[in-house]
Amino acid sequence: MFMRTLYFDCFAGASGNMILGALSAIGMDETEFRRQIGLLGISNYEIEFTKVDRSGISSIHADISVPSEQVHRHLADIEKIINDSALSDKVKQNSTAIFKRLAEAEAKVHGIDLEAVHFHEVGAMDAIIDVVGACIGFDMLGIEKFVCSKIHVGSGFVNMVHGKFPVPPPAVTELLRDILIYSTEIDGELITPTGAAIISTVCDSYGQIPEMSVKQSGYGAGTRTYEKFPNVLRLMIGETKGSFGIEVNTDPKPKTEALTLLETNIDDLSPQILGFVMERAFELGALDCWFTSIQMKKNRPATMLSILCTSEKRKIFTELIYSETTTLGIRVRPVERESLEREVIEVITEYGPVDVKIARIGAKIVNAMPEYEQVKKIAKENGVSFRIVRDLVLAKLDGLSMAATP
Repeated sequence: MFMRTLYFDCFAGASGNMILGALSAIGMDETEFRRQIGLLGISNYEIEFTKVDRSGISSIHADISVPSEQVHRHLADIEKIINDSALSDKVKQNSTAIFKRLAEAEAKVHGIDLEAVHFHEVGAMDAIIDVVGACIGFDMLGIEKFVCSKIHVGSGFVNMVHGKFPVPPPAVTELLRDILIYSTEIDGELITPTGAAIISTVCDSYGQIPEMSVKQSGYGAGTRTYEKFPNVLRLMIGETKGSFGIEVNTDPKPKTEALTLLETNIDDLSPQILGFVMERAFELGALDCWFTSIQMKKNRPATMLSILCTSEKRKIFTELIYSETTTLGIRVRPVERESLEREVIEVITEYGPVDVKIARIGAKIVNAMPEYEQVKKIAKENGVSFRIVRDLVLAKLDGLSMAATP
């Protein structure tokens, strides 16, 4: 099963109009786009898509003209504009999710409630058209999954309504939290709040181009020109393995199997030997092996050794226990085990790929465990805590799981 995937290549950053221009360049039908953006129910605006040259690359510049406004809209005002329109439910949901993410970033930066946030530049009608237009384009092109490169943010300072701020500004920094970014000597703001909000809301993962079969590519032009690189956003659309690269069984049943449990109590054996017995048990194919602290006669502290195995391997493990321990007898019990089918999938993070063992009930993932050695290696190599890497993997898995759920 494959997913139609869009890759944002942000070597020159990204903005709302660069995303729109790139969507036009990659195949978005402009006539249908204009019809759908008209469903937003606003007037006195113009959208012009112009073919331009950026350092020798043919690209599309999207220019949105709206009347000058003095209105500072709150999140509820923007949600009302979008939800009162005749746009599709999917476009409405994605658009409002982007503005909510913007509002959450502003609220955190300013230390205020979400409802108290009032948008300045990003609340203007041209920014609303950028966001809604991008969601229309994604829907028109049938995008199922979004991936982004590490993002070039620029450097220096930028003038905003609240004053002069370093690049990236505080709200953009918050939007790009846990996302790979970098800066060079290029002076100016390369990633705008609108661009950061769109990308950080829709993308599942960040980093290098995923293994994909590229079908289309296109370039959206920024306004400025640079000597170091073309000021364009490159979009690529292709096919990647969907649903974690495997077919999703929407109704896997728990597996029931007849097994054998071997147990014995030991109070006169070195812990070193017990450790060796456990290692050998797993090497010989034990399904599980564990120790339980117990108390035997004459108040002696002891250990109960338990080995779970298939009935075919009962003899192998009884011989192991008799030859390596001091026990004179073993309890043997038939047991029935019910278990979910397990599978290992690869989750791509900004730090690299991590294998995750998952189990499902129906199409829903109910248990997931990132591979310990890989998480440990990535944490040490990147100088971050084990918990941060593990939680990032699980968060990415949760987003992929919801996207893949039928």
